[in-house]
Amino acid sequence: MKLLTCTALMLSLIILVSAQPKIPKEKQAVIESVDARQERLIEISDQIWALAETALEEMKSSRLLADEAERQGFTVERGVAGMPSAFIASYGSGKPVIGILGEFDALPGLSQKASPDKEPLAEGRPGHGCGHNLFGTASLGAAIAILEQLREGNLKGTLRFYGTPAEETIGGKIYMAREGLFDDLDICLDWHPGAEMEADAQSSQAMIDFRVFYEGKAAHAAADPWNGISAVDALELYTTGINYLREHVKPTVRIHYLIEKAGDVVNVVPEKAVIWTRVRDRDREGMNLVYERILKIAEGAALMTGAGYSIDLISGWHEVLVNRTGAAVMQRNMELLGPVAYTEEEMNFARSIQKATGKPEKGLDGAIHELKETREDPSGGSTDVGDVSWIVPEIRLSATTAPQGTPWHSWAVVACGGMSIGHKGMVFAAKALAMTMVDLYRDEDLRRKIREEFLERKGDYVYRAILPEGPPPVPASVGISD
Repeated sequence: MKLLTCTALMLSLIILVSAQPKIPKEKQAVIESVDARQERLIEISDQIWALAETALEEMKSSRLLADEAERQGFTVERGVAGMPSAFIASYGSGKPVIGILGEFDALPGLSQKASPDKEPLAEGRPGHGCGHNLFGTASLGAAIAILEQLREGNLKGTLRFYGTPAEETIGGKIYMAREGLFDDLDICLDWHPGAEMEADAQSSQAMIDFRVFYEGKAAHAAADPWNGISAVDALELYTTGINYLREHVKPTVRIHYLIEKAGDVVNVVPEKAVIWTRVRDRDREGMNLVYERILKIAEGAALMTGAGYSIDLISGWHEVLVNRTGAAVMQRNMELLGPVAYTEEEMNFARSIQKATGKPEKGLDGAIHELKETREDPSGGSTDVGDVSWIVPEIRLSATTAPQGTPWHSWAVVACGGMSIGHKGMVFAAKALAMTMVDLYRDEDLRRKIREEFLERKGDYVYRAILPEGPPPVPASVGISD
């Protein structure tokens, strides 16, 4: 009986092992490449996490990535598209030309230790509340793994790693797109930190980003207010108009604003007021309809008060053009890699964060989720990757770097991005990206199918960047030599 039980157990194990898909040797090679430099990738990511440089000021973070790329054999062009922290690292020659995107900007006011309790490293300082310290580093890890295969002659073509700053503000990729820096790519890839492991087949929200300036006339607020024109009155009427408009827009629309200036002292009729506004919808058409109405509200507020006004366009972001053919390839590679396992210590860290943020204490989700149907109404959030996706087919993935339900753009994401939870998601993403790039370099028919879907979804739309004239608004204190 014992012999029979033992034999049955061995047969079960043989069947289980044989049922698991075998990873091809060329993909195993890029997995091993990422594993071999895992410690270095974590070191770079942690340095960027600690630097926590905000949009267009990410000089040290950018340099860490660009210098490492150069050491590995890439040719690096720095300061592209008028942004000192933007770069392109290139290797190889000929077709196909495949790109991979990397981000590295932090968010203001989110400084946090790698701790499950809210505990700033430095009160009021920035933090990586969207995990971009992991994003750029994983993409670099994938790019180096592919460079090695190109160098050894196992793959043929050109590889580009794009260092793309300022995703959280102006959308650095939009300036790069306006310069034509993605035009000759055959396919591009990126990823984003998240709370689930999945190939991304969802769109994003289109967004327009602008400021409204009101100018009035100062006067004594008590002695002769009739001699003044209040810029703040105009601003308040503008926000009132927006808030009444909310009842009459589609559920997919988002409107949000931040009052940046509303006078200086209470006993002077305010002469100047500034409000930063964003409008989003599921696509550009819906976004533009709401934007046009808000421009009329801005004008109406000025007319009602006698204030002058002006509109300052910051940028406009396209929605992501989904490519399901590419997403299916990414999905297969994620399934080949298999789920990510977490230690009890990591699970406890995650549950502590969930408890601190008022979320169910479910821990971390390292399972590989099925490829979802593309929704008609994308969830809130915009990305300048959308602009790239209207120029070249874009393949995307999400990897777990924070607990389920964690508020994004918060201290909780910063905490996980500076320790092993974030590191595991980063390493997984680097491997999945590299494996997918192996498929793309080797399979011309696959590239053709991805391109066909891209052209069908794009239709006759001709991409144009939604940007003001002139260079990016780089702070005067930032320079290429910094």
